[in-house]
Amino acid sequence: MVYTRKNQARLTSTEKRRFVNALLELKRKGEYDAFVRTHIEHYVSDGDSGLRVAHMTPSFLPWHRRFLLEFERALQRVDSSVSVPYWDWTVDRSPRASLWGSGLMGGNGRRADRQVMTGPFARANGTWVIKEGEADGDFLMRDFGRPQDPIALPTADQLAWAMRDPVYDTPPWDSTSSEGYRNKLEGWTSGVGNDKWRNHNRVHRWVGGHMLGGASVNDPVFWLNHAFVDLLWDRWMARHPDSAPYLPEKPPGPGRGPLHGSIAARHEAMPPWGAKPDDLLSHRGIYRYA
Repeated sequence: MVYTRKNQARLTSTEKRRFVNALLELKRKGEYDAFVRTHIEHYVSDGDSGLRVAHMTPSFLPWHRRFLLEFERALQRVDSSVSVPYWDWTVDRSPRASLWGSGLMGGNGRRADRQVMTGPFARANGTWVIKEGEADGDFLMRDFGRPQDPIALPTADQLAWAMRDPVYDTPPWDSTSSEGYRNKLEGWTSGVGNDKWRNHNRVHRWVGGHMLGGASVNDPVFWLNHAFVDLLWDRWMARHPDSAPYLPEKPPGPGRGPLHGSIAARHEAMPPWGAKPDDLLSHRGIYRYA
């Protein structure tokens, strides 16, 4: 049965409660922290040797689509009615948005130590203890807009800049690719200061705290950000039906130096599941967006 991922702004109070309760139950059972560890393990940067599948690579979008699906299936084993909502950060751009209410994600971190004090993931509740990744404490941290170095959420125009690019990705297939939809959406640029962060990356920077770096899954808003990124890949494919939905088609050969063996081509397996990008070009028959 096809289920629906909804905009978080349109969730009912019951849907919010069931989603949060399923998150808390996964955390209680230790399953949530396994997802944090998976993301940390596969957060491989350009300069690192070996295969990159999660970030700074063409498989950024299909890898996270499968990651979301695995997480959603875990949630649905707790409550079959639950799906991951998405956060349209071009619209809900304020710390006062309903997303940050006490019934969903909770609010910002306090100034002294960035500790989140409100909502279901506040450390004081005893149900959301940070166990994975390096941090100053075992509490969830946020730092909306990073007031010490202010940054704003992506605008509709900044997103449109990415969506206009008709080519999925381009060499050298990493964070330095100046053209291609994937990197424009993922958000690595050669800019200076906060101008270097675009779209997906800019959202992580704006939330701050645990959303910075490989352990960003510690903040449950990670999933809402990536559900929107997943939706955007759908919209991009619909807008560019004549474009290849994923590139490269073939892996860089042995003569391509550091590119050889560093990225997953369309028909190559992505760890840890062994799924191929080609297997994840469509989610029809599994879920839809509303």
